[in-house]
Amino acid sequence: MKNKGIKIAGASAFGFTVFMSMGWSFFKITVRCKEEKNQIKKKWFQLSHIKMNHPRHKYEKEYEEGKEWCRQQNMKNCYLKSVDGLTLHGFYLPAKKAERFVILCHGYKGTGFGDFAYMAKFLHENHCNLLFIDQRCCGESEGEYITFGALEQYDIQQWACYIANRNRRKLPIYLYGESMGAASVLMASGQTLPKEVKGLIADCGFKSMKRQMQDMAANWFHLKWVNLLLFRLDLFCRIFAGFRMKDADTSEAMKKNQRPVLFFHGLEDTYVAPQNSRLNYSLCTAPKELILVPGARHLCSPYVKPKLYREKVLNFFEKYDNSPE
Repeated sequence: MKNKGIKIAGASAFGFTVFMSMGWSFFKITVRCKEEKNQIKKKWFQLSHIKMNHPRHKYEKEYEEGKEWCRQQNMKNCYLKSVDGLTLHGFYLPAKKAERFVILCHGYKGTGFGDFAYMAKFLHENHCNLLFIDQRCCGESEGEYITFGALEQYDIQQWACYIANRNRRKLPIYLYGESMGAASVLMASGQTLPKEVKGLIADCGFKSMKRQMQDMAANWFHLKWVNLLLFRLDLFCRIFAGFRMKDADTSEAMKKNQRPVLFFHGLEDTYVAPQNSRLNYSLCTAPKELILVPGARHLCSPYVKPKLYREKVLNFFEKYDNSPE
């Protein structure tokens, strides 16, 4: 009887270990990024959905030219401390006859020079001081975990304050995010921001980490029992990364935010489904505009419809640069 009990206990422990190990593997792939960062990123990029949705897939020339332009600029290194003690890094590029600041917030495991390769030069030529931030755990910023906006929103809040404290002319400030950076910017709008922040630009942002993980698990990997997998992922996020999946959600911020938002999304995006921007737009109670671009995959709208995209951005600046504080 005793031996039978030991066997049952052993089998239960083994089953629990297997059950949790699957969640741990998913956690390491999606959230943890410090160890072997370059190797993990390379493997991640080899997924077909990532390849097809990356601007390099069809617009490699324009993408690489934009990145090279960024590299050639004489930028200043900027640093600040996050609320949880990480040293965060950014590149600052001032413009001649500057009329505004734009804080550029890149996406998941991305870079500012890459995600904004096609828009950075255009913004700079149109009198925008640019701050390319390295999201936590990316570039030169410290961190071990990507939190899908749960903590990045506070980093963006910190960067907005950093610029506001150095903004002697009180120029307007805009928060411009792409993909996870867009979701983080939308979440940050629910926090207390400097009065100089006049608006937000969100390109291909998701609504929540949970929704994004559900879409990826079901549609990319054809995994069943997704909710059980997400339960394990959330548990590891709480224990090791210091956040809950439900903290990475734009819903409450969109209900609180009063700053204008310009939404973009490619209708052929299979990385972050266009429905995410539709939902964010519907929840947003501030002045808003949603531009859906036919034929554009993830972050490809400025490549597919460059004239439309740029006109919308400049019109947004013109409309809100001098709006009341």
